[in-house]
Amino acid sequence: MTMDTTVAKHAVLDKLQAQISTAEAKLNTLKARAETAKANAEIKAIAELLPKTLVIQRKLHELKEAGVDRWEQAKTNLETQIAEFEKAVKELESKLHSH
Repeated sequence: MTMDTTVAKHAVLDKLQAQISTAEAKLNTLKARAETAKANAEIKAIAELLPKTLVIQRKLHELKEAGVDRWEQAKTNLETQIAEFEKAVKELESKLHSH
């Protein structure tokens, strides 16, 4: 693995970690709002999303450990999961803002 490849992989990992952190922060903010408003449906939706953060973090760890042969597939899978998670958080955010 060349130095350029290593640097590129670290940049990708940093970017993905930032996306995860941003989505998690939004989710935690939404959770606080839902709890304050006693919005049971939103709390349930948040409770269903929270375990996904653990799965995504595990997948990120797997990506960090992935060899060259599995890197691209693991990266693509993680990016897909992050995109789905971000979409679910945005949908929930829209629901909470419309109440």
